[in-house]
Amino acid sequence: MSALLVESEREAANATYRSVVPAGESWIHEIPQGAYFRIVDLEGNQAVDTLFYNAHDYSDRYSAQDTIRNQRNIYLTTGTRLMSSAGSVMMTIVADTCGRHDTLGGACAAESNMVRYALEKRYMHACRQSFLKAIVEWEHGMDKRDITSNINFFMNVPVTPEGGLNFEDGVSAPGKYVELRAEMDVLALISNCPQLNNPCNGYNPTPIEVLIWDGQDH
Repeated sequence: MSALLVESEREAANATYRSVVPAGESWIHEIPQGAYFRIVDLEGNQAVDTLFYNAHDYSDRYSAQDTIRNQRNIYLTTGTRLMSSAGSVMMTIVADTCGRHDTLGGACAAESNMVRYALEKRYMHACRQSFLKAIVEWEHGMDKRDITSNINFFMNVPVTPEGGLNFEDGVSAPGKYVELRAEMDVLALISNCPQLNNPCNGYNPTPIEVLIWDGQDH
């Protein structure tokens, strides 16, 4: 499946919810079935680490393996159905103006910063810390075991002929977005990636915007 660049018919002014997520910060919010959810790369070349959960059963969550197998593609774009660990469709990408989203690269962590870059990088802020901070503040019984393989919206991680992964310059640009329709009540969890050691954020993490429509208004 090649990238399917499709613009949304929904107007930002009609969104029922809008929020800017600063660089390096987390965001957690429930999205009801039938609602539309947009992530906007405000300044371009920003990786947005994202997880989705069944809002009524957090053990039923986004599954990278099932999503890749279901669509037979390692990249996400318009038409991709995000599958849960129980085999249900959680979200469908209905609009995409970027065309490349990663589901293999995972989230940066203190440990991976140390191993990939340098020992002194261990203490740099990382997405896994942001995820954990958000679920602790959510206070709904989640813990670190609930942080599994995530989506990296706007992130460019090509697979080499040898089967390795490369973190390359992003293909996004200011104002590019991805929009999804919730096929069940979901809990969305975002870490707006703080990574400074590879090109996924252009070595300069920047804010994003998230918007939600109730499924009726455009």
